[in-house]
Amino acid sequence: MSLKIRLARAGAKKRPYYHIVVADSRSPRDGRFIERVGSYNPMLPSEHDDRVHLSGERILHWMSQGALPTDRVARFLGQAGLTAMPTYREQPKQSLPKKKAQERAAAAATAPAV
Repeated sequence: MSLKIRLARAGAKKRPYYHIVVADSRSPRDGRFIERVGSYNPMLPSEHDDRVHLSGERILHWMSQGALPTDRVARFLGQAGLTAMPTYREQPKQSLPKKKAQERAAAAATAPAV
């Protein structure tokens, strides 16, 4: 059984609230879970103390049992100092400007300012 530490959505329509749970990776997002280990309220400002609550002791216990955090939860754990901050993936090349746009930007950068 592979375990995940992930977000489970709660709250009303357009008023999200998330529980941080330990669940079997095969169970649905908002379905069955093993233990609730924290919460996340994205409606609060980022500097607010109640935005993210983590039960550090239980999270470390489950990680020692083999549970893997999702990307967002790993970021929360890194900010809380429980684990190392995750390294971010490179930005996909598909979203970069195309060749002609890159040439125009390079030409504009090298052109003298008038």
